[in-house]
Amino acid sequence: MTQQIPDRFVGGAVDLSHLAAANQQLPGAAVPAGTSAPGESVPVPALILDVTDQSFEQVAQLSAIVPVVIDLWAEWCQPCKTLGPILEKLALEYEGRILLAKVDVDANPGLAQAFQAQSIPTVVALVAGRPVPLFQGAIPEAQVREVFAQLVRLGEQQGLAGRVHIAGEEGAAEPLEAPVNPAHEAALAAIELGDYATAITEYEQVLAKAPADHEAHAALMQVRLLHRLQGKGAEEIRQAAAANPSDAQAQMLVADLDVAGGHVEDSFLRLLDLFAASTEPGDRTAIRERLLELFEVVGTADPRVALARGRLASLLY
Repeated sequence: MTQQIPDRFVGGAVDLSHLAAANQQLPGAAVPAGTSAPGESVPVPALILDVTDQSFEQVAQLSAIVPVVIDLWAEWCQPCKTLGPILEKLALEYEGRILLAKVDVDANPGLAQAFQAQSIPTVVALVAGRPVPLFQGAIPEAQVREVFAQLVRLGEQQGLAGRVHIAGEEGAAEPLEAPVNPAHEAALAAIELGDYATAITEYEQVLAKAPADHEAHAALMQVRLLHRLQGKGAEEIRQAAAANPSDAQAQMLVADLDVAGGHVEDSFLRLLDLFAASTEPGDRTAIRERLLELFEVVGTADPRVALARGRLASLLY
């Protein structure tokens, strides 16, 4: 059987979304999403592991605790020798919030085939056993750092709240708390009180002063979602949508509910179908903007977002 050559994103990242379809995982990586408890710290031999076809299953299980970055490399590959030290440096900087697994493709052809590594280096990740495309080729450290940051956010959105630590390290079982940005304190305090309207205002003020604050932007999208759903029952939302299939607002609220409940594909499909069927310019704009917000909530590194964004683009143009 001829092996399918994966599509490529701009910048050379390999699209592994065909491996990450609903409920599909790599062989030997049957890991339930969101299995790590907050503060859980699991001992590992090292934060950078050499992985083989035989040991992959054990490493895949750790992706239920933290995102696992997989570096597919070879000894003869010169770009690999440039990229490898960058990946190792950043993996150590994350102090157990990411695990780096290095795979020699010459010695482990099974994994190279599973990830459809058409060229190397190829870097992918596992989040709760599901593959997430990252990039191909040697890219600058600043870009790798941004990819890692997005991957950690994706892991948090998927319920990965733990860490790994080197077995036997004193104090390693106590994860470090990420410092709170002082500019976000008022918004976080409002969220604690369930005052989402105030939290939205606070985050908007933060972004007015610091438009490049990606953390505040992502939080704003999430709080807007919570605010739209606040005080509404799931049954009430679904009944209203069923009774008014052409009501854009009612359908968008069901899409919000689906994302909040983890039914991401259902949410995106509902909005994309609604967008395709809508003839009102105002509704089309609102649906598109809601999709873009939900893309941010789910995480732009998520392969489901890439697929939905591609279909939205085709509907627009």
